Amino acid sequence: MALYVLYEHAAGYAVFNVKEFEEISMLLPQVEQSITDLSRFNSIVKLVAFSPFKTAVSALENVNAISEGIVPDDLSVFLDSVLPKSSKSNKFTLGVADAKLGAALAEALKIQCSHIGAVPEILRGVRHHFPKLVKGFSDKSAGVAQLGLGHSYSRCKVKFNVHRSDNMIIQSIALLDQLDKDINTFSMRIREWYSYHFPELVKIVPDNYLFAKVAHFVKDRKSLSQDSLEGLEEIVMDSEKAQAIIDASKMSMGMDISVIDLLNIEMFAKRVVNLSEYRHQLAEYLHSKMTNVAPNLQSLIGDQVGARLISKAGSLTNLAKYPASTVQILGAEKALFRALKTKSNTPKYGLLFNSSFIGRANAKNKGRISRFLANKCSIASRIDCFTESPNSVFGEALKQQVEDRLKFYESGEAPRKNEEVMKEAIEVAAQLNASQMSVKKKKKKKDKKRKHEEAEDAEENAANGTLDDTATTNGNGTFVEAEPEPEEGEPKKKKKKKKNKVAEE
Repeated sequence: MALYVLYEHAAGYAVFNVKEFEEISMLLPQVEQSITDLSRFNSIVKLVAFSPFKTAVSALENVNAISEGIVPDDLSVFLDSVLPKSSKSNKFTLGVADAKLGAALAEALKIQCSHIGAVPEILRGVRHHFPKLVKGFSDKSAGVAQLGLGHSYSRCKVKFNVHRSDNMIIQSIALLDQLDKDINTFSMRIREWYSYHFPELVKIVPDNYLFAKVAHFVKDRKSLSQDSLEGLEEIVMDSEKAQAIIDASKMSMGMDISVIDLLNIEMFAKRVVNLSEYRHQLAEYLHSKMTNVAPNLQSLIGDQVGARLISKAGSLTNLAKYPASTVQILGAEKALFRALKTKSNTPKYGLLFNSSFIGRANAKNKGRISRFLANKCSIASRIDCFTESPNSVFGEALKQQVEDRLKFYESGEAPRKNEEVMKEAIEVAAQLNASQMSVKKKKKKKDKKRKHEEAEDAEENAANGTLDDTATTNGNGTFVEAEPEPEEGEPKKKKKKKKNKVAEE
């Protein structure tokens, strides 16, 4: 059986014929050793044909199709013209580097493809010696073609990335988690640092954010007086606490501290306050992104848990492809493999443990509600991924189902059937979509009417301008509008009548 090898280069497609294929496959170690020797490699591999890409745009289209496992038209035409017609007496195999491309070629062209055995080693040799195997080709031209196509392909992938909204969510939740750790560490540092000077403040203001704001406001405790009461009330939102801070400052056991030390504490407290405020802004940004990208998942389990699931899966599309059993233990991979290795009990939940539903369930029902919640999360992510008009109708219905299931575990009250809930949600979603479409149509009509009015106003202004230009003076010195010439005026009137007729029709 003959072997042909397809090699995709940045400059075009090439097909090579491999002699003595069966012997080569038997002597695979010797083939691996002779790859770097051009004379030995050239004796068994011969170039059949080379088809260069006509333009850079064509090269980019072909490489995009190949990366997705689709056979481009240029490649199918090239292979039809180069490869021999397959028959019982003349059988051959086409070696390819990618298994997806091989399957697509086998389906489209009805030829046998292979990507295992000696094919990878032969392709490695072709890649190594390609500029010398093709006439009129050099290492420099090959490098230029690869560099240009590589830049174009990378730019295209970044520009037309379908997961670009998911990437914003992934980066936001990662930064949010990092900020939580950093703010916690910095808050503990400011509490410990400022407590040398004012140790009683920790018990009066236990909240980290408020403690940093109070420390930044108070500075030196000896400077506190009744005049500072109003400012403290604005920070702690409690008159009793504000008065307690002033009373404690007069009887504090803290040590005196220098101006430079106080200045450093004040600057650090300001940084902690700014970080906490930025963390709040980032949480609002994440909420808005989740509302746009995955509203049903957000309604079901909240912003942060939903964002962590998307981040762990890599994208919303990947999460939608996961079965409910995978979503249930997503984030507990180490515990799962440890349980499989030691043959102990597998984990019941991963990232879903942070959901409020798991915490509200009894110990014996945590596994059940986790499995049920993972099922609903899988449905919500698929609706968000593949719907054309995203809304939170199904997310609210799924959330109510989880609530009903919790009641069922606690009191035994039977929940509604899934079919009834989904039918009701579909009707509500259809009504919502219809109302949104009507609002869009009304908005389009208003915009069209406004543009039409603006165009009419512009025509009137232009007409007034021409009248001013044609105005003349009479004997008394006043301006009189000159009568337009009938030759110029009549055709214009006819045109307007025609326009009105067309509009009426």
